[in-house]
Amino acid sequence: MTLPASLLADALRWRRQLHQRPELGYQEHQTSSQVAEILEQAGLQVFRGLAGTGVIATLENGPGPVIGLRADMDALPITEKGESAWRSTTPGVMHACGHDGHTAILLATACHLATTRCFSGTVHFIFQPAEENLGGARKMVEEGLFQRFPMDAVYALHNWPGLPVGSLAVNSDAMMASLDSFEITLQGKSCHAAMPESGADPMVVAAELILALQTIPSRRLSPLASAVISVTQIHGGEAINVIADSIQLRGTVRCLQGDVRDRVKQLINEFVTTLPQPFGVSGSIEWLPGYPVTRNHAPSAEQVRAVAEKTLGAEKVQWQVNPSMASEDFACMLEACPGAYFWLGADGVTPSAPLHNAHFDFNDDLLPIGIQFWQELVEQLLPRRSN
Repeated sequence: MTLPASLLADALRWRRQLHQRPELGYQEHQTSSQVAEILEQAGLQVFRGLAGTGVIATLENGPGPVIGLRADMDALPITEKGESAWRSTTPGVMHACGHDGHTAILLATACHLATTRCFSGTVHFIFQPAEENLGGARKMVEEGLFQRFPMDAVYALHNWPGLPVGSLAVNSDAMMASLDSFEITLQGKSCHAAMPESGADPMVVAAELILALQTIPSRRLSPLASAVISVTQIHGGEAINVIADSIQLRGTVRCLQGDVRDRVKQLINEFVTTLPQPFGVSGSIEWLPGYPVTRNHAPSAEQVRAVAEKTLGAEKVQWQVNPSMASEDFACMLEACPGAYFWLGADGVTPSAPLHNAHFDFNDDLLPIGIQFWQELVEQLLPRRSN
């Protein structure tokens, strides 16, 4: 399968333009306008405004199944440290997760399929805002994505450092962990730092609590359970010679099983309310529910595996890999519609920088691989009917 050179040139140009002009979640106004204009010029039906800056493009080609392909568009609040000619021109914002590449791949796929039309059925191309922590997928679902655009299945890809270019990894079950965030408040009593006995020091409790929470995965759960608790922020205090009145801790919890997720939250609640008491400090916690486990539907994952083996070669397909403890809001779409999420290897001769790293840049060698895979998936799932 050979893709037109002009299509690959367009995909590369779009990818680098998007990288130069990154936009944060729900602020992807320029990105979504560019996406919509390209799709309209290719002759697709384009719908704007779902979840604010979301774009849905529909390609109908006779009777048959209906599937959705999703790409995420948002960038991250990171200052880019790379030196490429297409580095970010927006201070403090960059595409550090490869969403520029995902968008360019899906754009090129839509344009190519609009020309070739070697399938029978309907494809909805979903360009989603706000994947990074803001729940754009959930908002699209809540605003009627699958009611307005009914689908038999929905699919998404993500570039993946640590896997070689040209490889694909997919599971029949969990691919990514759930995500919940928390904010703990430790309320003590302020006093002079030289007279700690006259107050109640929440800073000491914060230190004890941070360490205590790490015993939940190691001592309160089965070694076969999967959970990560990370305290990532600590705030409190103003003067160097004053014991703070209160301390705030923030962090995240990641799990691969629903019952483990519930148990971890229960145990954290217990630690927060009981551990501070002997210190004369009170503890409270606010939970910010995030994403569920990104759990593939087995038949859809098998379809991805079969197409990958045909397109890339069986030796390039990794089946039933270890899930990642990172999270992905495509999970919300998979809760509402059957489908599958998979990784495309991003490591060339030189290993890629990690995702969310200030030196990360999407590997452009993935563009033709991603386009060809999406094309093959559509043509296999929506076979053209013979007359």
